Amino acid sequence: MSDHNQLSSLAQATTRRQVVGGFAAGFLGLVCSGDAWAADESGLSHSAEVIHQEPTFSADRKRIYQALTDATHFEQVVQLSAAKQSGEIGTTPAEISPEVGGAFTLFGGHISGRHLELIPNKRIVQAWRVQSWKPGEYSIVRFDLVEQGSGTKIVFDHKAFPEGQGQHLAAGWKANYWAALDKYLARAAS
Repeated sequence: MSDHNQLSSLAQATTRRQVVGGFAAGFLGLVCSGDAWAADESGLSHSAEVIHQEPTFSADRKRIYQALTDATHFEQVVQLSAAKQSGEIGTTPAEISPEVGGAFTLFGGHISGRHLELIPNKRIVQAWRVQSWKPGEYSIVRFDLVEQGSGTKIVFDHKAFPEGQGQHLAAGWKANYWAALDKYLARAAS
């Protein structure tokens, strides 16, 4: 076979391989395009879970901020939480640093993290984790305290938590933070 014929055969074989390979890759992409491969070719995820909640309370922003950032007040919230009532958490009291960069430990050591931003009576941003997560896994929680008449709406966002934890965490925020905070504020007002 001449050199020209060998190159021509090689080019045709390569083209067939590329076509078959391209078809296989395309088919595999269609089959695996669910949540298992949520990132595009740049690595950007389009399906990450995020929790967004907007509970409202009949207390001013100062009282809400204090309840969320002062260990003595937050421990009273913990005592009214569903987790405490069910006996799911230990007895270690809440510890909360008042400083940006300071650590906190909540719910008997079940939750821990650090403050990333503290704007008194306006915003709290934390690196936040559950004790059972892998070492080094942290999520980000943000509490924006918005004045609403004589009360406060918390515009709350929680993101970057481990995959599959969204429903459990969303329910936990409602039962262990919002409902407990509402009970705490009602007791403090009477």
